[in-house]
Amino acid sequence: MKVPLLDLEAQYRPIMGEVEKAIASVLGSHQHILGPAVQDCERAIAQYSNCTHGIGVSSGTDALLVCLMAEGIGAGDEVITTPYTFFATAGCVARLGAKPVFADIDPITYNINPSQIATQITGKTKAIMPVHLYGQMADMDPIMHVAEKHGLAVIEDAAQAIGSEYKGKRAGSIGHYGCFSFYPSKNLGAAGDGGMVVTNDPVRAERVACLRAHGSNPKYYHKVIGGNFRLDSLQAAIVLTKLRHLDGWTAGRQRNAERYHRLFRDSGICVANTSSFPKARWHHGVEVYLPTPAEDRHIYNQYVIRVRGRDALKSFLREKGVGTEIYYPVPLHRQECFGYLGIKPGAFPESESAAAETLALPVYPELTDEQTRYVVDCIADFFRSKKSACS
Repeated sequence: MKVPLLDLEAQYRPIMGEVEKAIASVLGSHQHILGPAVQDCERAIAQYSNCTHGIGVSSGTDALLVCLMAEGIGAGDEVITTPYTFFATAGCVARLGAKPVFADIDPITYNINPSQIATQITGKTKAIMPVHLYGQMADMDPIMHVAEKHGLAVIEDAAQAIGSEYKGKRAGSIGHYGCFSFYPSKNLGAAGDGGMVVTNDPVRAERVACLRAHGSNPKYYHKVIGGNFRLDSLQAAIVLTKLRHLDGWTAGRQRNAERYHRLFRDSGICVANTSSFPKARWHHGVEVYLPTPAEDRHIYNQYVIRVRGRDALKSFLREKGVGTEIYYPVPLHRQECFGYLGIKPGAFPESESAAAETLALPVYPELTDEQTRYVVDCIADFFRSKKSACS
């Protein structure tokens, strides 16, 4: 059996007519840049995220970049974030000449550990950038508390978390900015690059909207230097069309996550939730740690297990036709381009441990019961073969 990590064709087939109609409408309007389709998408995403303002931009990366620019962050400034995330999070900080400063993660959620943030704050700190990894929000209350105490901006990197919730509040609505990505593999994906900034602050919204168009306001008059960060109308129309299906897709991902939990517990594999990981680690014969179901709304952008001998399992599953991915094999403080920061190996042990042991399994909404069972059966076979080899 073949089980891809993601099957965009299965997603597209049922909505093909809707998407093609939306594309035809944009082509017929001849308004391809910041046209009505973008404005409609901005309003819809802002409303979905419980925010008053949405500003469409060219990618999730540019969403982060333009928010940092809106805060005037540059050379000599510091931004605190997690080393266990996609490169863009810290890369945008460095592009502006600022210094990315890392705080380690919580091993239960893989999100930034709020207790690690305060120790990293200096007189140069200007912002905190929490990442809502894998579709589950970071612990935002203590993050906002420390930000308010020190007068720092909070930029939520919600690229993997549109529609997720923390204590009833949607991703992107708690900090001063929320940043979404519409990269095709995201839960809400375009047919290319695209992104969105949401905020409840009208002044910040106006600043971001100005910066995304080279800092012009009005046209051809520039008080600040921005960039070309505009969302095009075709991508906006596709995203808006897909948004109508997002909650149904999220429910499918949640069902698949619950199914994985049941199947793993019935498989004969010794499993535990990550909630027990900080205490037990790999004691008591645990072979696989499963993601801990969040009390709040987890949208399962990824279903990530934790396994010793992860690379061997990944190779075994590839031979069985099961697609997997490692998010992320090298923490940012260990990336060559950040060598100038002078951070030693072992400085962020939870991030380094997660990078060595985590593996994402297929969880897309169209995944069938049969496919899910096959994935778990293959993993059980892997552990049975290891035991046989040792006997």
